[in-house]
Amino acid sequence: MKPPISTLLAAALIWPVITHAAQANDSAYTDLDLDKCRTVAEDEMGASLLCRGYDGYDVHFAESDLRQSTLYGAVDKKLENEVFESFTVFNHVGSKIEWRRDTGGRPFATILRWFIENIDDQAGMPTKESNGQVLVISRVAQPDDGLGCVVGYVDALSNPKANELARRVADEQVPGFTCGSDRSTWFGKRGEKSGEPTHVWPETAQ
Repeated sequence: MKPPISTLLAAALIWPVITHAAQANDSAYTDLDLDKCRTVAEDEMGASLLCRGYDGYDVHFAESDLRQSTLYGAVDKKLENEVFESFTVFNHVGSKIEWRRDTGGRPFATILRWFIENIDDQAGMPTKESNGQVLVISRVAQPDDGLGCVVGYVDALSNPKANELARRVADEQVPGFTCGSDRSTWFGKRGEKSGEPTHVWPETAQ
């Protein structure tokens, strides 16, 4: 017995939606445990570490003067040694990295939570109440280009659906972003605890 025409029409309408959903970007997650990373360089101000990331895409971590920076993927050596993107005040990164993957499963962006250690005026030091949280969206360097950098910021305390917004920024902004010439920016609401980003980038890599 053949299904009624109405059933066939309904299936025909639903199929494109299912196909589109199956082709959407998705996320994978990895832990960032600095104690398990390999030390690449070290001095009195901090260190550079190489950490395991996702599916062969490494995490390049650096710390200097209690401020931290990360790069991801097949980063060009010059960038790995000279790029430092952080915040003006003391800060530290979270322990969970979200990797946005394209329809082929290739990681093209990351989302990592930064903790901004603002000084509490009354206490004279950072406190739980004065600290900010920022989701930092970065481009993952690919083997054919070597370019990784910060693309955007989302204030995690000022936006109720900050993670959803960060994923949208990753999907929409990262693919067309050119590291070294395009400027990273804020998306959504930005509060007073979000801190001020800093960028050190080698001129010869621009």
